[in-house]
Amino acid sequence: MGKKSRVKTQKSGSGAMAVVSPKEMMSLIAELLQKCSSAAASAGKEWEEYLQIRGLVERIRKKQKGMSIVFEGSREEHFPDLMSWAKENGASCECFTVANFGKEGYGLRATRDIKAEELFLWIPRKMLMTVESAQNSILGPLYSQDRILQAMGNVTLALHLLCERANPASFWLPYIRSLPQEYDIPLYYQQEDVQLLLGTQAVQDVLSQYKNTARQYAYFYKLVQTHPTASKLPLKDCFTFDDYRWAVSSVMTRQNQIPTEDGSRVTLALIPLWDMCNHTNGLITTGYNLEDDRCECVALQDCKENEQIYIFYGTRSNAEFVIHNGFFFQDNAHDRVKIKLGVSKSERLYAMKAEVLARAGIPASYVFALHCNEPPISAQLLAFLRVFCMTEDELKYYLLGERAINKIFTLGNSEFPVSWENEIKLWTFLETRAALLLKTYKTTSEEDRSILEKPDLSLHSRMAIQLRLAEKQILEKALACGRAKRLYFQKNLEEGASLPCYEESDIALLENTEADAKLPVILRKVEEGQEIQVDEDSPLLNGMKVVYGTNAEANGERDQDDNVSTDVNSALASMGGSSQREEANPSASRTEDEPKENTV
Repeated sequence: MGKKSRVKTQKSGSGAMAVVSPKEMMSLIAELLQKCSSAAASAGKEWEEYLQIRGLVERIRKKQKGMSIVFEGSREEHFPDLMSWAKENGASCECFTVANFGKEGYGLRATRDIKAEELFLWIPRKMLMTVESAQNSILGPLYSQDRILQAMGNVTLALHLLCERANPASFWLPYIRSLPQEYDIPLYYQQEDVQLLLGTQAVQDVLSQYKNTARQYAYFYKLVQTHPTASKLPLKDCFTFDDYRWAVSSVMTRQNQIPTEDGSRVTLALIPLWDMCNHTNGLITTGYNLEDDRCECVALQDCKENEQIYIFYGTRSNAEFVIHNGFFFQDNAHDRVKIKLGVSKSERLYAMKAEVLARAGIPASYVFALHCNEPPISAQLLAFLRVFCMTEDELKYYLLGERAINKIFTLGNSEFPVSWENEIKLWTFLETRAALLLKTYKTTSEEDRSILEKPDLSLHSRMAIQLRLAEKQILEKALACGRAKRLYFQKNLEEGASLPCYEESDIALLENTEADAKLPVILRKVEEGQEIQVDEDSPLLNGMKVVYGTNAEANGERDQDDNVSTDVNSALASMGGSSQREEANPSASRTEDEPKENTV
């Protein structure tokens, strides 16, 4: 079925075989592993570290040129084999075909009318590439001995994919041949494309993604060459950086979570055919049928014959789409920008503020998000900012006395301000913060729009600038909202307006329903080295197309955050605000709705 794979062999200028010394390669690999495993670069040095790591990788890639396994023919030539293989193994293929949709790439095209909520696609478990199928493959013995593989299902899937790609008799070969040979995530960007993201809130995730991938490659290259069990893998004689980057990218852009056969837990999987569906706004329409042991997808909307069939990947930001999926979604209703905030431990009122926040279920240091829709802040962030700006008397009010615990529940509700002064402080903080963050970009929004009009702009450069512009637009909206709110509450204060008071009868109003209907408010945390966990509305258990995210511990913005918070507090002090330093703590580890990448 299909065409045989072939191995390109690097030749020297004279036509003779170019032999790379194993000792020389291992020396480069050791240097790369050491560089990627060293302590995080100090603030302002992340780009320099990235260039050093990239330089080492390029030296390795140059020596490995022509050694990767590739398939003959175009990707499109392998789609008929994919469809035949799927049909032979129990998948539904009757109402769609794979087609090219131009800028959106390949996707599924309806071959007949499909009604909304109609079951049009199912894929049985035996077709899926999972961590369990990896354990039962040639990779199994190494998996049982290596703790990294056991802790990181995404890496296990990547190596599983490479081992099966090298096996001409692999059951999954029709699927593997249908995958892209390259991707559009930042791992494939030219250096100048990555440079366009400097100053953005997303750049640290981009740099971390590259560093983590390089570290993983160096670790497993050394393991394959030295471990007795690993040396039996088909990767021993041919395991290039380009191979690993391709496998990691295939998993990153396609992996999802499905339940194990007994339904007791979730496992990572690649799902053939279903992963051809492109994204649009909507609702999650994919699930897993344990009774029939298959992935099932119903139509998101009515679809006429010859129209593209879409699914909803979930509430992803454009930074997540660009970094982990390789596209920018223009009409993203869930776009957001990370904002790191924390109460300084050196502040006199730190203990009181931390206690109020703890009672509200909010850490004293955290990575929140500013959203593209109204309001730009979630109930969580509103509650945090209110506590952040409280006076000692206001803190006592929420900690002591009758019904103190009930008062905590009003913190995230815009209908119940702490005081007019508190509202003025928090919206001044947000307004000033957004303005200062906008100053960190190297270009203006107008300049970005002008650049995007250039017809010769490369795809990767275009996505980087689109992401950069989208961040600015969110910050500009937050600034405008902060200014409008500040002026509104200043007017209330000047006019002596009565402050709305919470009563027991208001219990139904305690949740900020307008915001909560649109914004994520549940705190989630994934520990280092832990398998990606299931968000309540995200995995295949409910249908979302999940990709693993990057480490959100963005060391690269420490100086920026400290300077911003200092300037913000200067602004607050000038209007009678707190004189203590209340900083954006760089040790905050997560954003509100963002998965975290497992790293080696």
